[in-house]
Amino acid sequence: MAKRFSKWLKKKKKRADCNYRTNLVTDESEDGEEETSDHFFRSIDTDPCIPTNELRVFIGTWNVGGKSPVGNLTVDLDEWLNLKEAADIYVLGFQEIVPLKTLNVLGLADKTEATNWNLLIGKALKAYGGRSSSKYKMMASKRMVGVFICVWMKKGVLRKYSVSKARVSSVACGIMGCLGNKGAVTVSMSIEGVSFCFIAAHLASGEKKGDEGRRNRQVLEIFRRTSFLLPSKDDPNDDHYHPPTILGHDRIFWFGDLNYRLYLEDHLARDLVSKYDWEALQAYDQLRCELEEGGAFEGWREGNLEFAPTYKYSESNCDRYSGSFGGRSGEKQRTPAWCDRILWWGEGVMQLSYFRSESMFSDHRPVSALFSMHVEVRKETNQKVFPVNATEFRPPENLLPRNSEEDNKPATLLSMLERDIDE
Repeated sequence: MAKRFSKWLKKKKKRADCNYRTNLVTDESEDGEEETSDHFFRSIDTDPCIPTNELRVFIGTWNVGGKSPVGNLTVDLDEWLNLKEAADIYVLGFQEIVPLKTLNVLGLADKTEATNWNLLIGKALKAYGGRSSSKYKMMASKRMVGVFICVWMKKGVLRKYSVSKARVSSVACGIMGCLGNKGAVTVSMSIEGVSFCFIAAHLASGEKKGDEGRRNRQVLEIFRRTSFLLPSKDDPNDDHYHPPTILGHDRIFWFGDLNYRLYLEDHLARDLVSKYDWEALQAYDQLRCELEEGGAFEGWREGNLEFAPTYKYSESNCDRYSGSFGGRSGEKQRTPAWCDRILWWGEGVMQLSYFRSESMFSDHRPVSALFSMHVEVRKETNQKVFPVNATEFRPPENLLPRNSEEDNKPATLLSMLERDIDE
C-alpha cells in the first residue's frame, strides 16, 4: 500500500489557475469540519509558464506550553521570526496556546489567546514594516483547542500577484479519536498558478515502544479527513480550481509538535547530545524512519537537523533538559528529542535555513525554516478539468499501531487526558 501511495504522489500533475482574489479568513468562518470529498480534480494546461520573481516563505512552529503571550516576548519573537531577513509570507503554527485541561478540551472555543498571539505577531511585523516600508496583512487564522495557525503576507505581494481566497480546515484526532487536544489546522490558498497547503499539527505524545504508531495513524487521519469547501457555483469571481484535499496541492508544508522521539536509551541519547553529535543522533530519530519508503511521510523532505533536540526542557527560563543530573526532585524523565519539525512536499522548493531559537518561554524550543520558490504567472487559457478517484490513497496497513495492554485497560475521559498531558 505504501508503494502505491508513493507512486500516486509521483504521478501528480501541476494545476494551472489564474485571476484569484484576496480575502481574509478568521475563526469566525468555516469553524466546522467538512466531510472528505469523494474526488480530487486535476487540471491540464499546455500553455507555458512565465517565471517571475522569487517568493520567500517563512514557516515557524512553537509549542508554548499553555502560557499566555504576556510579558516581554519582543526579543523572543524577533529571533524566531528572523526579521532581519524578512520573508514575503509568514506561516506560524502554535501548539498548546491554552493548557490542555478538560474544560479547554471539552468547552466552548475561547478566541482570547489566539487573538492575543495575533496582536503580538502583528505588532512585531508592523515594527519591522515601519523600518522597511513593507506592511503585512493577516490572510488566515484558525484555532482548534490549543493548535493554532496564522498566515501573514506582504501587501506588496498582494499588489503584485493574484492571490486566492484562503480556506481553512481542522481535524481533531486526540482522545477517543475525536477530541481536539491533538490534530491539525490547515490553510489552503493559491498564488497565481501554484496552490499551497499549510498544515500545523500536534500529534500523539509518548516515548514508549509503539507510541510512534499512534502518531502515524493520526497523520493518516489528517490526510484522509482534511477537506476544503469548494467555491460556490453562483460566485462568478471564484470559478477557478481549488484543491479539496491536502494531496491536491502543488506545494505542501507540514509542521508542528509532531512528537516523534528517538529509538535510543536515555543515557545514550544524552551522551550524544553532550557531544553535539547531531548526525549520530539522527540515526535513531523516529521521523527520519517515517520519511523512508513505507513510512507515514514517504516522499516528503526535511532539512538536515543541525541543532539540539527541542524537547523537553526542565521548566521555563531553564536551558537544562528535564531529568538531567541536578534536576528537581520528582522531575519528569524525558529523553531529549526533536519533537518540533518542518516538512515539505512538492517541486520547485528550496530550503534556505532550518534552525531552532533559544527562547525559554516554554519546555519546547521554537523552530523555523525559510524557503525560496518562484511564482509562476500563467497566461489565461481554457483549462480542462477531470476527476481522479480519491480512493487511490489507502493507509498502509503496516503503519497502523497495535494495541498495547495499557490501551485495553478501562479508562475515563479524565484519566486519558491526564495521561496525554503527562507525556
